[in-house]
Amino acid sequence: MPPHEERDYYERIYKVVNQIPRGQVATYGDIAAIVGDGCDGRIVGHALGALGPNSMKVAWQRVIGRNGKITTSGLHQPDKLAAEGVKFDERGCVLMDQFHWAGPSEAWARENGFQLLPKGGASDEPDNQLSLF
Repeated sequence: MPPHEERDYYERIYKVVNQIPRGQVATYGDIAAIVGDGCDGRIVGHALGALGPNSMKVAWQRVIGRNGKITTSGLHQPDKLAAEGVKFDERGCVLMDQFHWAGPSEAWARENGFQLLPKGGASDEPDNQLSLF
């Protein structure tokens, strides 16, 4: 069970992840930056890994590592993204210049108590593989 302070972020993380439109992606660091309040990419990874039976309710496949890297293993994340129209380079990385989500609207962020994504995105997420579910 994750520490209490990490679990407090989970529902906020899921709410932000579900704002990522079909056919776009965000990084773990992007989600952490939008959640704010000390959240980091590691916590976002833990939250997505804790989804279990709720995985169908959260668009977890749209969250990737920095530089477009797929960071899950065995979950068909590239297939799920490709089915949404996301394209990859020859190394299997998402073409970030085309598919990187710019973050939520200012109105949505303000209304829901979130931060705007800094221009250029965030970059504090780890590159390690995550074991989701």
